[in-house]
Amino acid sequence: MGKYFGTDGFRGEANVTLNVEHAFKVGRFLGWYCRKHFKGECKVVIGKDTRRSSYMFEDALCAGLTASGANAYLLHVTTTPSVSYVVRTENFCCGIMISASHNPYYDNGIKLLNSRGEKMEEETICLVEKYIDGDLEALGVDGNDLPFAQRDEIGFTQDFSAGRNRYVGYLISLAVYSFRGKKIALDCANGSAWMIAKNIFDALGAQTLVINASPNGLNINENAGSTHIEYLQAFVKENGCDAGFAFDGDADRCLAVDENGELIDGDAILYIYGVYMKNRGKLLNNTVVTTIMSNFGLYKAFDNAGIGYEKTDVGDKYVYECMHKNGHRLGGEQSGHIIFSKYATTGDGIITALKMMEVMIASKQPLSELAKPFVKYPQVLVNVRVDDKERVLSDERVKSAIQNACDELGDSGRILVRVSGTEPLIRVMAEASCEDVCKKLTSDIVSVIESV
Repeated sequence: MGKYFGTDGFRGEANVTLNVEHAFKVGRFLGWYCRKHFKGECKVVIGKDTRRSSYMFEDALCAGLTASGANAYLLHVTTTPSVSYVVRTENFCCGIMISASHNPYYDNGIKLLNSRGEKMEEETICLVEKYIDGDLEALGVDGNDLPFAQRDEIGFTQDFSAGRNRYVGYLISLAVYSFRGKKIALDCANGSAWMIAKNIFDALGAQTLVINASPNGLNINENAGSTHIEYLQAFVKENGCDAGFAFDGDADRCLAVDENGELIDGDAILYIYGVYMKNRGKLLNNTVVTTIMSNFGLYKAFDNAGIGYEKTDVGDKYVYECMHKNGHRLGGEQSGHIIFSKYATTGDGIITALKMMEVMIASKQPLSELAKPFVKYPQVLVNVRVDDKERVLSDERVKSAIQNACDELGDSGRILVRVSGTEPLIRVMAEASCEDVCKKLTSDIVSVIESV
């Protein structure tokens, strides 16, 4: 992770950690960099979620891009995966998504995508950070700033909602079955999916019921979406739905709810679709890519199904890197970032929902039956807010507490303590056959962290 950019972009409270000057400088750098490395028109596409500050950051990015001679194409309110799709299919130099994903409305973020619609390479991110800090020497630039474009080289800004519409058409084309006769609930988190998701399910014939699709700039993720799945669970049961799908703020993740209102998390989704692919001979390398946060029960279920797996660090960028390097077709995170590499280069919540519908219809089984062989181990995760993540984790008292918990658990489970890549948090997780044991061990470690 860099100074500003974490595993999922430059994220923080709007105009506190991440301000308009940062956004302007990101635009200035990308415009200059793209003109230097790409032939022809320097095109950059921008999407944003529904946060009030997203409009402010969009304006600042456009000012920076056009001042450096790049042309900015605006998708307006849209999903992160739609930006990725448009970049890779419409010959853009790079893409920018303005979103803080599942964070509260007062946070925001800037995600950068390369010309293939993948997360931007670390080398380029490093150069962006150098420019933000005024280190022009590292960029090989003489003078006090990057050169400004002049006369007819100054860039322009253009509406590009047509690109978003083509993405919607692409998603509809991925469905191989009609959804007619299915009653489906969608929780759009008052975020990026608020218009797109319902239109797609309606077009495919579902009876679509939607909650949290009235964004006002201040209510994104507020008691809504994949981080507050309990509201969708209750809604599905109350309305007798066949299934429900909850997205996060920028709709790159999805969690599902079965017909009984039970959670189908990212691990269960990986299991359901992994088995579906294997049964059809489509699971290349017979391998699903997971992260170190995936549940023990998932690996037991994969073993029973004869499916192999790989584990990466937490972050969908690491999942995709592993998939891309080794030619795997399916991977994801427990949190609902699921990547279907045949169809997308990032997690896409709506594609995930469409694929779950495909398995249900093809198998003629509800989600509850499809997920039944996956028995989840109790898992307790506690987030501890700290001022200095690295200092706390390197403290000998914390190290000793972690080791003591590991020794107490032995081979009957696991302890995982890691820093968040997007927030000032240390995440403490315990996994064992008994939830009380998990709670005790996490509590022991958290109490030491809080005392440091």
